[in-house]
Amino acid sequence: MTSGTNTAAHSARKGGGPNLTKAAAVHCATKKLPIRVNSVHPGMCVTPLVQSYLDEHPDQLAPQIAAHPIGHLGEPNDIAYGVLYLASDESKFMLGSELVIDGGYLI
Repeated sequence: MTSGTNTAAHSARKGGGPNLTKAAAVHCATKKLPIRVNSVHPGMCVTPLVQSYLDEHPDQLAPQIAAHPIGHLGEPNDIAYGVLYLASDESKFMLGSELVIDGGYLI
C-alpha cells in the first residue's frame, strides 16, 4: 500500500481491506460456512480506460512503467488468472489471504 500527504481516506480504505478480509475469513471458517474469503490487490493494468488516458498523455507511460519493478504494466488477464486460482479448488487451503498482483509496485 502506498500513502501520500493527500491520501488519508484512500489509505484508510486500503488498510482496512486486508483486516476486513481476515475478519470475514475467520468468521466464515469458525461458523463452518462453505465460504473462503481472500482478497485481490491489483496493480495498474492496461484496460481500455487506462489506454485512452495514456494515448492522451503519452508522457505518463514511461513513469508508470518505471514504478513497476517487473518493467511493464499489467494486463486484465494477469488479474483474472489470480481470481481464477482463488475460485478454484487449488486454493482450498487459502483463507484470509491477500493476493497482490501488481508487478512489484507495492513492494
